[in-house]
Amino acid sequence: MRTLAALALVVTLLLAGGIAAQESFPPALIVNDEGGTVVIDGILSYTNPLFTDGVAQPVIILEDQAGFVDRNRYYLMPVESQALGQLTTDFYESPVFYSLTLPQVPRGGQRDVDQDGAPDIGVQVFAVAYWENIFGDPYLEERDLFGGGWSGAYASTRISEDPAEEWEVVGGILVVYAPDDQQGFPSEFGGDGRLFTADDPIVGLPQGWTVVNLDTLPFTFDRSRQVTIDLIEPEGAALVDYSDMGLVEGFDAMIEKLRNEYAFTEYKNIDWDALVAAYRPRIEQAERSGDIQQYLFALRDFNWSIPDGHVGWGADFYLSQHRDRDITGGLGMAVRELDDGRAVVTYLSAASPAEKAGIQLRAEIIALDGVPIGEAASTVIPWNSPFSSDHVRRLEQFRYLLRSPIGTDVSVTFRNPGVAEPTTITLRSTREMESFDASAIGVRQGFTGYELPLDYYVRPDAYVVAKIYSFQDNRLLSIQLWERLMQTLNLQGAPGLIIDMRENLGGSGFLADQMAAYLFDEPLILGQTAHYDRFSGEFYSDPRGVDRYYLPTPEKRYQGPVAVLVGPNCNSACEFFSYDLTLNDRAAIVGQYPTAGLGGSINYFILPPGIFFQFTAGRALDADGAIHIEGKGVVPTVRVPVNEETLFGIEDAILEAAVRHLDETS
Repeated sequence: MRTLAALALVVTLLLAGGIAAQESFPPALIVNDEGGTVVIDGILSYTNPLFTDGVAQPVIILEDQAGFVDRNRYYLMPVESQALGQLTTDFYESPVFYSLTLPQVPRGGQRDVDQDGAPDIGVQVFAVAYWENIFGDPYLEERDLFGGGWSGAYASTRISEDPAEEWEVVGGILVVYAPDDQQGFPSEFGGDGRLFTADDPIVGLPQGWTVVNLDTLPFTFDRSRQVTIDLIEPEGAALVDYSDMGLVEGFDAMIEKLRNEYAFTEYKNIDWDALVAAYRPRIEQAERSGDIQQYLFALRDFNWSIPDGHVGWGADFYLSQHRDRDITGGLGMAVRELDDGRAVVTYLSAASPAEKAGIQLRAEIIALDGVPIGEAASTVIPWNSPFSSDHVRRLEQFRYLLRSPIGTDVSVTFRNPGVAEPTTITLRSTREMESFDASAIGVRQGFTGYELPLDYYVRPDAYVVAKIYSFQDNRLLSIQLWERLMQTLNLQGAPGLIIDMRENLGGSGFLADQMAAYLFDEPLILGQTAHYDRFSGEFYSDPRGVDRYYLPTPEKRYQGPVAVLVGPNCNSACEFFSYDLTLNDRAAIVGQYPTAGLGGSINYFILPPGIFFQFTAGRALDADGAIHIEGKGVVPTVRVPVNEETLFGIEDAILEAAVRHLDETS
């Protein structure tokens, strides 16, 4: 009893001391005191062209800032703290209007921020923030929150972009709840320029909700019943627009941006000064003459000179008539280079110039216009340039090799199957695209656009084949379909899973990583991405931004044998997914060629007179900090040869190789 009485006395004295200290705070100067805020509305504006891609369930929430108060970047805001707002206009058209009704009593993290050293009940601190919900119910879990922390973009707070400051809040608006009228809160950032630190000057808050504007000195405390708070698109996320500049000025701005922010300058030995010397005079001439076509061709050639498949600006669109002139003519045949160096006809159009001249399917094409075909292919610059990897460039060179303006005469030296001596004939190209379309490697043959993000079927041998078309489609639906597949595989006891990635053009790297996580039992570290830091002038990888698996619940993980089918049309996020499955030898990677070798994340800016230009801004690295995909791709561990048997004798040699591998290893 004496112990309990003593404890009660200590608590009473502490509370009394706390109240005395709190009463010493000067009261916050309140504007528009209407008894406390009830409703917040505002707009979410975005300029980034990728902002809405794949988003199915956008969310405006009252975001618990206890993680920022604690400087804990792994803080997971409790579900009960997440008051959801409503989007009142179309999310897919900026600006987006929202409305959020504040809960009468919130359930966020309570934090004592008055810096007086006495234990107090404290306050709850929130921001208004945009998030995307992908996993589970409508509330945000660890995976939706990228592992925790607080918003760095599209929130009511403004975050420092200097990595050295580790996501410090430097402005914007906070929404604060005080459970009584005895709590203190900073009125300024203090001498260190940081919030919630010992040198903050403190004022007392009334009970209830108060909106705090951090962009005034001192802070402004607003108790209006309805307050407008617009969310902030940070400088680093906003689309950079040079479209109002002159052609030369815009080119110079582009070069300066790429010098600093392009992710692989040293890795690819890119000499920006040499590129300026080669292409700036052409831009100058185009500006002097007012010749927009000359400008567009200069941009095209500049673009093609950077060996990176993520770099591009849509030359096919702007110069479509020139592209069409160059490639609409064909001979009615497609050619593929085999592992042994021969080039054989893999497709022949009926009644085409090639067929009429007696060229047969599987014929070896030896030379064009007297030049050995391999050498001739090496001189081709395909219209879909540039490429990150040599193997993709080589495939596309052979695809474009037989394209020409209609009416072009081509001397063809060939040898039909079973014939010893070659024959040389002259063919004239005609208008035909059939052979060109048929020669595409891994392009979505028969793709209609009605496909789901992924689908799957069961083979007679009980192996399940899943095809993931994209990581940029509806992400919520992608996860729902994927989870259903994982659960069904377990319920049915599937003996093996084959994942066909050959027609996946990429998308969200985070989604790709987290879908791969369903095939693991360990929260592995996958790698990280380095971006240019304008404060240090170097590329920087945020330690908090390390890519890792966030594991789903055990019943949604599949532990059976896995094979992944890859090819040169597996790009970017598709390659991250495929790479992930190489960790711990989780899956066999099956294919004739590596993936495309696009190992980075992209950003955009606008050139005059309104041309979107895309470049690689994020340098993807493995867990050891090494460049692992760019220019290389994910290399098959089970390589299928490129020969006449695999091209002509088996309907899908890569799929059948995966089946054989599963049979042999199960």
